[in-house]
Amino acid sequence: MRYIIIIMLLIAVFACSSVKTGNEAAAFEGSAMGYRGMIHVRISMDNGTITDITVIESLEDHGVGGAAIEELTDLVLMYNTTEIDAISGATETSRGFLEAVERAIMNL
Repeated sequence: MRYIIIIMLLIAVFACSSVKTGNEAAAFEGSAMGYRGMIHVRISMDNGTITDITVIESLEDHGVGGAAIEELTDLVLMYNTTEIDAISGATETSRGFLEAVERAIMNL
C-alpha cells in the first residue's frame, strides 16, 4: 500500500510539472512558397502576442523581397495579425511570408 501511495505522488508531481500555464513564451515554425522559393520563419509568442519573427530561410532577393519581408515583419509585430495587405511590387513574397507566419501560428 505504501508503494502505491508513493507511485501516485510521483505521478502527480510529474504531471504537474509538465502542465503549461499559458503564460510561457513559445516558438513555432512555419513555411510557405514565396516568389523565388520557400520562406521559412520562426515566431515567438507570449500570452497570445507575437513577440518576434525570424526568417530562417528565404530565397527572396534582398532588394524588393527582403525589404517587403522587413516591412511586413514590423507590421505583424505592431498589429499582432497577419491580416495585412501585400507590399506593392512584392505580392508573392508578401503572401508567402504572411502564410508562413500563419502556419507557424497554427502549430501552437
